[in-house]
Amino acid sequence: MDQPSARRERGEAMFRQVFGREPRPGSYPEFLQITVDHLFGEIWSRPHLSVEERELVALAAVTLARTDWELRGHIGAALHLGMSREKIVEVIIQLAYYGGWPVANNGLRVAQEVFAELDDATGRDADRGR
Repeated sequence: MDQPSARRERGEAMFRQVFGREPRPGSYPEFLQITVDHLFGEIWSRPHLSVEERELVALAAVTLARTDWELRGHIGAALHLGMSREKIVEVIIQLAYYGGWPVANNGLRVAQEVFAELDDATGRDADRGR
């Protein structure tokens, strides 16, 4: 059986790899620890899918679930992992067929907000790609 400390270390390392930061406890630190230990320490650490493939699955799932908070985080993770904005948008557009146009419209709105916030933070001019 996997040792809890090894699972936690693996989960924290995977979380950092995906999101590019340390896990931050919010209102429910115990839930965050369960997430780090089990979701990232066990599920995200399994073989057969790359981290980038797992992120595409997560991005699709949170888009379809219309969980805007999680979608914002996974758009950031996708960008952190090197996915282009165009690829993220294309994933969301494809989901219109599977989840409905309102789902895709919501996902595209959230993506546009995240991209604009990043552009503002970096001083990038989104219209000219600078």
